[in-house]
Amino acid sequence: MTITIVGHGYVGLVSACAFADFGNTVYVVGHTPEKLERLKNGDPIIYEPGLAEVLQKNNKAGRLKFTTEYGQAISSSEIVFITVGTPPKADGEADLSTVLAVAEKIGKHLSNKFTVVSCKSTVPVGTNLMIKGIIEKCKNKKAEFAVASCPEFLREGSALHDTFEADRVVIGSSSQKAIDLLLKIHAPITGKKVVTDLASAELIKYTSNSVLAMKISFANLISFYCEKTGANVEMVMDAVGFDKRIGRIFMDPGVGYGGSCFPKDVKALISTGKHIGIDTTLLEAVDNINEQARTNMLQKILSQAKGKNIAVWGLSFKPNTDDIRFAPSVDIIRALVEKGYSLSVYDQEGAKNIKRIFGDKIVYAKNSYEAIKNADALVIITDWNEFKNVDLQKVKKLMKHPMIFDGRNIYDPQTMKDFGFIYISTGRATVSEK
Repeated sequence: MTITIVGHGYVGLVSACAFADFGNTVYVVGHTPEKLERLKNGDPIIYEPGLAEVLQKNNKAGRLKFTTEYGQAISSSEIVFITVGTPPKADGEADLSTVLAVAEKIGKHLSNKFTVVSCKSTVPVGTNLMIKGIIEKCKNKKAEFAVASCPEFLREGSALHDTFEADRVVIGSSSQKAIDLLLKIHAPITGKKVVTDLASAELIKYTSNSVLAMKISFANLISFYCEKTGANVEMVMDAVGFDKRIGRIFMDPGVGYGGSCFPKDVKALISTGKHIGIDTTLLEAVDNINEQARTNMLQKILSQAKGKNIAVWGLSFKPNTDDIRFAPSVDIIRALVEKGYSLSVYDQEGAKNIKRIFGDKIVYAKNSYEAIKNADALVIITDWNEFKNVDLQKVKKLMKHPMIFDGRNIYDPQTMKDFGFIYISTGRATVSEK
């Protein structure tokens, strides 16, 4: 089958590589020639484990075609996926301008054969009907098409696994012909196939991300209780997680969630709720607690650090990605810089993107040990495996003051006490020096 994917970010590029790997011809339409040229040469632009290898394999096989032109791509495809971004506006509402602009371009290039136009971008309920209306107005009169919602559920850092071995594939459409084509193209992907209406498919993605965000914020709320009462949040969450109705996954306290999905999707669901007259108090609390988690860590640093030379480990919003969108590190670094702190930061993948924001206002270390030389305190924001396995004795010797603020609870408090650190984690008692 021939497919077109408009957009080459995480969702677009991973989807394109996966569908090409299944033997399809896949056009990838973008608007930046320089990025498309890099993709043609096997450079995935973004950091995602294993993606470069799959990209290069399918480039070599001739199944991937990168282009800025809609014409040949759209007219020759049975299915067209929209995978462009839907960032939040100032009020939290999803910005659909790019999605709708792409829909118009698709409509103008549809051929006379039947085409499925399927939106993988995360969009509010009703967006696919808007896409349908736009295409109806600008398409060739003989062109036959149907719209569908086919949301993605990949996690950055494990996107290939989540695509090839998905928990579920959601397909929403009122056209059985479109559903059949989408089921066919997704047949090699494991996981439950969920066929539903457009509105349900659109809402499923927002619901899924908001539930996960709610679990993180709930864990952070409990960590606030633990810090005030002397309880240990890890013990609390471990015990709670043994309840099969609840589970332990995504119940990890810390400096809050970030990335391209949870923050904007929670805000978008709040915005939609307000538009249609629903009480969004619960979702607003999820969003507010996420901000409190960052503020809580910042206040600990400001009130307890013994000097103003601060090292930061971890800049991306989670491990195994270079994505810093809505990352806790950005807010914490910005606040510390504004208050006159000197920062040396390290992240094996995220540093290049942080540098675009802060430039020469902070120092970018080449490795974790270089970052902490003569530091008054170390702040851990992202739980990369590299940080879990450092030589703690060496860390202590390199630092001016053996103080660690751990935003991800990656170390055992007793171990830190044995090494002689002042260790301030999340929802657990502070460990003092020997």
